[in-house]
Order: sequence, then C-alpha cells, then structure tokens
Amino acid sequence: MFCGSDEFSIESLQALNQEKRTKTGSIASIAVVCRPEKPVQRNLTAVREVPIAAVARRLGLPLYQIDTFTKWTPSIPPNLVVAVSFGLLIPPRIIQSAKYGGLNVHPSMLPEFPGPAPLHHTLLEGRKTTGVTLQTLHPTKFDGGKIIAQTPYPGIEHGAETVGQLRDVTAPLGARMLVQGIKNGLFIPPVQEVGWYTGDEGALKFTYASKIGPKDRHINWASWSASDILRRQRIIGPLWNYAESFAKEQHGSRKIVKRVIWEHGFRLLEHECHLFPATGHPVIVGLHGITQKVYIRTCDGNVLVADMIKVEGGTTTEAFHAARRTGLAPIPTTLDNLARLPHDFVAFHARLA
Repeated sequence: MFCGSDEFSIESLQALNQEKRTKTGSIASIAVVCRPEKPVQRNLTAVREVPIAAVARRLGLPLYQIDTFTKWTPSIPPNLVVAVSFGLLIPPRIIQSAKYGGLNVHPSMLPEFPGPAPLHHTLLEGRKTTGVTLQTLHPTKFDGGKIIAQTPYPGIEHGAETVGQLRDVTAPLGARMLVQGIKNGLFIPPVQEVGWYTGDEGALKFTYASKIGPKDRHINWASWSASDILRRQRIIGPLWNYAESFAKEQHGSRKIVKRVIWEHGFRLLEHECHLFPATGHPVIVGLHGITQKVYIRTCDGNVLVADMIKVEGGTTTEAFHAARRTGLAPIPTTLDNLARLPHDFVAFHARLA
C-alpha cells in the first residue's frame, strides 16, 4: 500500500511500479492511497486533485482517496505500507496489520530537518548539502522510525536555489533508495539502524522543518538582511508586511494599518546609495510616471526596489501607484533630492511592521 500526494512521492510510486513490471518478485501489487480533491478559490467553485491521483489512474493502480483513517481499513491487509510525502499519520492498527510494517522516504539527513517542510528549511538555512533517508514508520509520530538507509554523511552538494530544484535532486535519490531497500529486504526484522547520527557526536541541536506559514513570509526589516529577504522571496515568496501610516484629520491624525504583499518581490539596487531614510521605511523615487519605483533600505545598509505591490483588499498594481493611494510612501522624490529632505522626512512615510 503506497500513501502519497505530490511530485516528490510520484517519483517513488513510478519507481515502485517500474520494479513491479520487471516481475522480479520483490513487488507483486501496489494500491495507492491519497487525500480526496478539495474545493479551492474563495467561492469554492473549483476543486484541486492531489497530483498523485492522476498518476495512479494512468498506471492502472487501485486508488483509494480518504481524508482520515478513522473507520477505514484496506480490503486486503498489505504486506508493506509505504508513505512518502503523505501528510497523514498512518495509525498503528494499519501499520501492525501489514506483515512487514511500514517505510517512509524523507528528503533530509535525519535527524536533521524532521517535519513537513524539509526542502524549504534546507534552503532557508543556506545548507549546501542534503540527502535522503529511508526509515520505518513510527506508530505515533512523524519521522521517528528506525533509519535503515541513508545518503552517506554529509550528503551531496545539491546546487539548488528553489524548492522545485531541490525536489528534482532528492526525489530520484529517494525513489532509488526505496526500491533498493525493498529489493534488499531491509524492512525484514530485525532491522538494522544505519543513520549517520549515533549520539556519539555529542548533543547536537537539530532544526525542525515546520510547515511554512504566513509568519515565515512576514519580513522583519529590523533583522533580515537584503540577502535574507531575497532568499526567502525565492524559496517561499511572495513576502508581506503590515504598513502603518497616518491620515491627517482636523484634530490630529488617524493610524492606518494595511497588509502589503510584495507580489513580484524585490530586486537589489545595483549602485550604492546611503541617502535613504531609516530601515524599513518605503520611499518613492522618480517624479514621472513609469520612472517611479518604491525603494526600501534594509538593516544591512542595502536598498531593495519593488515594482509591483498588492495592498490588502486590492489588486496587484505598480508599486508607486499602490504606495501613493494608500499613503505607504506619499512623497515622491529623486535620488538627488533625498539628501535635501527635511529632518522629519521619515515621519511622513509608512512604517513596515
């Protein structure tokens, strides 16, 4: 029984099916389990199918689409359960019903980067090497099984800059490791643990690869360097901020907070400029139409340029139009004029939080 979902797991399923077709006897049959299709878009009128479902149909494999294992049991107990990028914890009763338990392919050098997003966190932490791990399925937690095969430490140099590129490196490695592990009977008790980390290396701190969420895309201008922002933009973008500005009223001013999504990201200002105001305060530069851009200084002294912005409740538009309409950066200027602005110039600009 193969449990999967996305492109990473599809690679393993196709490799297993190819092995089944060779009729060597290591794999007699494969049944596929995945999540059901779900409504998408705001009005929920469209549905999105898990990618592996179409592949299972194309390969002519039995397909079961479930959102929970509660009250569900395979019609025929499997010899082996394989879960690759599945997203649901396989319950103990399913694992125990299989003659040889279960296996999982994980795209990291466990125990480093356990969790649902190892590819993202490998890149976010700037790791240049990676690997894959074949482990037994733990009955009560993810990524807690016995490691029975693993890329030799410290892994391979991946050369990837995006999650897609890293997946293209690790998915074939994982598929080959899974097929070879099954052919070699590594899952047959008593299994032998072969992970690189034995504990003799000392107490090491490992990063948990948590699911990527809005907080991971929320730019911290006070601590993220330009390279940090550009790397996160490339890996998990688009990024966002709250923009705090003030609207003048008869008896003072009113604070306005809107969410700003940097839909098309940033590019680094190629020439050095020390004239921009404080970190995280956007400035419109250019006095005429399409020459106007939004510039923001980062904590390491670099300057990022935004061409397109999506403001909460609106559509994606040119950055300077959105900034002017929302009060994000209401005073257009030129690079030359920045040096001659009044001392309280920053107070007229929104603060990104």
